[in-house]
Amino acid sequence: MADLETSAPPAAHTIAELRETISGWRRQGFSVGFVPTMGALHDGHLSLVRTAVEQTDKVVASVFVNPAQFAAHEDLGTYPRQEARDAELLAGAGCALMYAPAVEEMYPAGASTRVDVGGPAEGLEGAFRPQMFSGVALVVAKLFNQVQPDVAVFGEKDWQQLMVVRRLVRDLDIPVEVVGVPTARDGHGLALSSRNAYLSAGELETARRLNGVLAEAGARAAAGEPVDAVEADAADALLGAGFDSVDYVAIRRTDDLSAFERTVDSPARILAAARIGRTRLIDNMAV
Repeated sequence: MADLETSAPPAAHTIAELRETISGWRRQGFSVGFVPTMGALHDGHLSLVRTAVEQTDKVVASVFVNPAQFAAHEDLGTYPRQEARDAELLAGAGCALMYAPAVEEMYPAGASTRVDVGGPAEGLEGAFRPQMFSGVALVVAKLFNQVQPDVAVFGEKDWQQLMVVRRLVRDLDIPVEVVGVPTARDGHGLALSSRNAYLSAGELETARRLNGVLAEAGARAAAGEPVDAVEADAADALLGAGFDSVDYVAIRRTDDLSAFERTVDSPARILAAARIGRTRLIDNMAV
C-alpha cells in the first residue's frame, strides 16, 4: 500500500523522465499502479487513484487530453484543462508521480500506427463516435508501454471503454491487471464527469434525471419485460425529462456487450448516451 504524499507529486513531461523515476522505484522493489486521465479531475478520478494507492506501492496518474479520440467537430479545443489544480488533487489522493506529456511527446511527427479493437468496441459509442476507441486503444497501449504498471485502474462510468481496454490487454498479452471502480456520483445520482462543467443550472437539474430513468428501465428489464420495449420507453422518458436528443439506450450482456434476443437471460448492463445543450452525457448501471 502506497504512502500518502504530503506535497504535490513531482511531474514528468517526457517518456525519459517517466522511465527514470519508475526505474528507481523498481530497483527498490516497489509495485506500480497507474491511473490514466484527461485531467480536469474530480472525485471520480480521485477514487481511482485511491484504489491504486491501496493496491500498489507507487502510483502514476497521467494527465493528457488525447487528440486521437476526438473527431474534428468534438470538444478537443474546449475540453477543460487545469494542470496545476490537478497536481494538488493528486497529491491529496496519494499519487506519487503526475505524468503530463505534450502532444508532440505522445505522437511524434510522422507517427502513423493505429490500434483497432473489434468486439466490445463495436456499436454504442463505437457507432456514434467511430474514431473514439481506436484513439483510446492507441493511447492506452502507449501509456501501458511507457509506464509498465502492475495494476491499472479505470472507472466503470465508461463501461464500454473498460471492456475495450480489457480486450486490448488480453489480445496483446500486456502484463497488467485492469481494475474497474464503480461510478462516482453526486448526491442526486448524476455520474461525475469533467464535462458536467459545461452544464448550466437548468441543464444540471435535467441531467440528474438520467440515472433515475436508467434505474427504472433496468428494473423493468430484470423483471422480464422485453428489452426492445424497455429501451424505447427509456429513450422517450429521457426526451420527456428535457434531454434534447438520445443517441442510444441499450441493455447488453455485461461481459461482451452483445444484444439480447428478447429478454434479459444473463448478467446485463443498461447503457445510455444523451445530449442536453452542448453537453453529451453517458451513464450505465447493472441490471
